[in-house]
Amino acid sequence: MIEIKGISVSFDDKVVLDRVSCRIEKGKISTIIGKSGTGKSVLMKTSIGLLQPSEGDILIDGVSMITATKKEKFLLKKKMAMLFQSSALFDSMTILQNVGFPLWEHTDLPFEVIKDKVVSVLGLVNLSENILDLYPSDLSGGMRKRVALARAIISEPKYMIYDEPTTGLDPLTADEIIKLINALHRDLSMTSIVITHDPECIKMVTQNLIMLEQGNIIYDDVLQNFSACSHQTAKDFARHIF
Repeated sequence: MIEIKGISVSFDDKVVLDRVSCRIEKGKISTIIGKSGTGKSVLMKTSIGLLQPSEGDILIDGVSMITATKKEKFLLKKKMAMLFQSSALFDSMTILQNVGFPLWEHTDLPFEVIKDKVVSVLGLVNLSENILDLYPSDLSGGMRKRVALARAIISEPKYMIYDEPTTGLDPLTADEIIKLINALHRDLSMTSIVITHDPECIKMVTQNLIMLEQGNIIYDDVLQNFSACSHQTAKDFARHIF
């Protein structure tokens, strides 16, 4: 699991996270919600080592991300993958090069083996090998999102983080992405973390729900109990979900 213990993060003297503590349970889909600017993405970026907290600790499978050696941090980060809101594909690379990029960077696998793996993960996200020689600009927004998801899972991560996975997508494409999150979570046995404020996404994927408000956690429990939360902001969110 991921254990977040009293972490604080500030930017230009503005406190974004204030001694936040929570657990991302192994094998579950945990969803992080909250108003814009409450620190959702900062919490996850700090948890996977992209940002350094000013205080607190983060344990990945019992190993501290804060005190780990450079080699240990590298091994911890290899357990994780992130689907960025913008997909973050390389415009100058083909789909084959984009999806296979983690393997070309971090393994000595031959070209044909990597190509076979790329075709395999594209199949998992319902994309054909016919797009291998295309570029991101040749694809729709939903297809780019799925290509980015294929790139994220090609290294077989233990933890998968989705940052606003349905933002900017039409309802039908968003529904496809939601179904993929559930299918990949089930079929690849990953621990999944979803950052979103899409009510349909929250309702369809969430097992454990974490809600942030002004840099603090105001709810951390199963989704089914969320509507009973007494905090007013949580009540307002719950009305849009149930």
